[in-house]
Amino acid sequence: MIKSAVTIALVAQIKSGPWIFWEDLEQSMEKAAALDFDGIELFTSSADSIDFGQLKELLQKYKLQLAAVGTGAGKVIQGLTLTDPDPEIRKKAVSFISEMISFGAKFGAPAIVGSMQGNVLLNANREDTLTWLAQGLEILEQKAKIEGTFLIYEPLNRYETNLINTLGMGRDFIEKYALKNVKLLADLFHMNIEEGSIDQVIREHGKYIGHVHLADSNRRPMGLGHTDMQPIAKAILEIGYSGFVSAEAFPSPNSEAAAEQTMQTFQKYFR
Repeated sequence: MIKSAVTIALVAQIKSGPWIFWEDLEQSMEKAAALDFDGIELFTSSADSIDFGQLKELLQKYKLQLAAVGTGAGKVIQGLTLTDPDPEIRKKAVSFISEMISFGAKFGAPAIVGSMQGNVLLNANREDTLTWLAQGLEILEQKAKIEGTFLIYEPLNRYETNLINTLGMGRDFIEKYALKNVKLLADLFHMNIEEGSIDQVIREHGKYIGHVHLADSNRRPMGLGHTDMQPIAKAILEIGYSGFVSAEAFPSPNSEAAAEQTMQTFQKYFR
């Protein structure tokens, strides 16, 4: 069964980002539970910024699952990416994500590599950069395997990275480097920019998809832009997807309304 999730960001430096809830963890979880979300996707400044016991207690209290953990704070706060020309920075990036993998795995949740993938920098070699990315992901996928989970890689749109922008490029990268424990994140906002027929792309890459981000064409909650969700939802159901559909969207017009809009969309297409 497909499960619903909503994003909660606890990192002050990314407050302008596409997250539904902010800052107060328990209050956000209480609101998510009241709307019948199945889980939360959590963005923290580091793996040790939240007490394990506290989070476990809150998840049990509100009957929520941890859907996934984001790693973007590693780039935003510390400037770390897996493709930095400096090997020491790449090493620190791997270490940061490894710790996030261990943190999420305690709750059965995978970690997401999105912005920490980095870019091909000016005067850098693209093939070298992709090799660095593959080397980092190889270490991290094995870490995830040891921890009993998998790693999620997110293709981003061209305005956020010049590495891998589509599910097809992600699939080719996974196959080229035999990254067997890496799954792709199908982010509907990024796909709206980069893909042709989103539903067809989902059908073609179903076995590679391990997580879905729900947001409309303008990155507001689904239903507040021009994305046609019906064929996309049909494709997600047809591939037998059983993971989380998680709202990574702007809290527009506010967090509560955005969460309600998301849940209405989820129930309409997946319940």
